[in-house]
Amino acid sequence: MIRLGAGRPSRIVAVGAHCDDIAIGAGGTLLTMCLARPGLRVDALVLSGGGGERELEERDALDAFCPDADLRLTVLKLPDGRLPARWDEAKASVEELRRRTEPDLVLAPRTEDAHQDHRGLAQLVTTAFRDHLVLGYEIVKWDGDLGRPTAYQPLSPAIAEAKVRLLQEQYPSQRHRPWYDREAFLGLARIRGIECHARYAEAFAVTKLVLDLEG
Repeated sequence: MIRLGAGRPSRIVAVGAHCDDIAIGAGGTLLTMCLARPGLRVDALVLSGGGGERELEERDALDAFCPDADLRLTVLKLPDGRLPARWDEAKASVEELRRRTEPDLVLAPRTEDAHQDHRGLAQLVTTAFRDHLVLGYEIVKWDGDLGRPTAYQPLSPAIAEAKVRLLQEQYPSQRHRPWYDREAFLGLARIRGIECHARYAEAFAVTKLVLDLEG
């Protein structure tokens, strides 16, 4: 298996339609990168949940998932499940994020995600960040929309366990959900690990990738 890296990113963007999307889809990757690169700049944007309990959870959670990072988080108040009807606002927020940062890597939902908010945000990101490496994270849910990933970030057992623990600790408002548990998160990480010859991993979809094989 060939392992290709993205150099040593100094700036990344992470976006989610809802509070907890980023942590569920890419929390292990964030932990891995931030622990390896203290001072990493992380510009995060979440479209819904602003102004209440969910925003407070998200701020505390991303602080924990991005240790020693220069974290800059914006949480908006778009209504959950209504992104298509609020397209102009969502588009403006993504474009404003693009204007103020030049990331080495973008973490976003997959364009094939069955949830309309996730899918819509993914489409906005790939048009705003046209010349960037965009990794589309996956979120397990009842829709059964998990596909065949094209990129993997292996996670050490310690990182995988830390991700699961933080998801349970930092988002108490979600604990009642039948799918929000240790088995679901660690089980998917184990499956993705098998697929890339690791113990655990997070998997991503890559819509477009430009190679530089001169070196």
